[in-house]
Amino acid sequence: MNGERDGRVELTVLGGFLGSGKTTWLRHTLHSGAIDDVLVIVNEAAEVPVDDALFPSGGRLRVLAGGCACCDARDRLVAMLRETCDLRTRSDQQTPPPERIVLETSGLADPGPILDAIRTDPVLIHHLKVDEIIIAIDAIYGLDQIQHEPLTLRQIETADRLVVTKVDASNADDLARLLATLLQLNPGAFISGAIMGSEAPLPKFSEAEPVPVGPPGSQPEQITATRLDLDEDTDWPAFSVWLSALLHARGNDIMRVKGVVHTPAGRLLLQSVRKTVQQPEIIPKEGAKDTKDDNSVVVIGRGYRAEDLRKSLQHFTGAGVDRRAG
Repeated sequence: MNGERDGRVELTVLGGFLGSGKTTWLRHTLHSGAIDDVLVIVNEAAEVPVDDALFPSGGRLRVLAGGCACCDARDRLVAMLRETCDLRTRSDQQTPPPERIVLETSGLADPGPILDAIRTDPVLIHHLKVDEIIIAIDAIYGLDQIQHEPLTLRQIETADRLVVTKVDASNADDLARLLATLLQLNPGAFISGAIMGSEAPLPKFSEAEPVPVGPPGSQPEQITATRLDLDEDTDWPAFSVWLSALLHARGNDIMRVKGVVHTPAGRLLLQSVRKTVQQPEIIPKEGAKDTKDDNSVVVIGRGYRAEDLRKSLQHFTGAGVDRRAG
């Protein structure tokens, strides 16, 4: 994020597979002041935006939900970027427009088509400069994703910088193999480590063997996002049991669970990455940008039907589940 400015708005694309720690890294980077005067665009594949609740309510933030910026939401992204660039050409603005945009993509987004959309747009090409592509890689699941998720390979290959997250939770040998594999896949990218968003040292990996990455075989089943809208009278202990049982049984198929729910303990952010459930985080209701999507949980994965998830949850909790999205 340090290129010389040429008068155009600088765009940083932050990507990475589901649960790779993009939001945690970006929150820390913004809080530390490493980047300033920035507009953050949060892209969510699901219709229910969750990650935006983690950013300060006073900051410059826009949400692009209901589709990935590389495909379903591509036209809306271009329109949003055009609107931002247009503000810079107007002289009647009381608040100066941002000099930088950070686009945090959905975990299912391919950065390549996003770059194509910008570079082929007759307006954006003159007003916007892609400064850096940063891809977050999960130190715990990165090796598996490289070998089984073709999207992860495409994300890595486009990166200018690779941020390996959760390095404190990874097996040392696996981490070294992951780093050696990243170097082989993208020798031109700068590789750094992070723990909870903070920069962390990486071990030496010059002697490690990269994992074999051959040409993709059969394409894995499509990943989908299922929205579960919960009743206010949901039995939260029963919901916790249901979620734990679901992840234990289907943790390899369910890659991400996230949502904001109202519980007796307060307004909680729920998140999981495969079978690992993160500690719930209390989010103040005061000053929240929008709470209309609270009490909604998004389950992202493959190999199951949305209707089966809803029936299972209803059986465990005894509460109604909204069927609006799937």
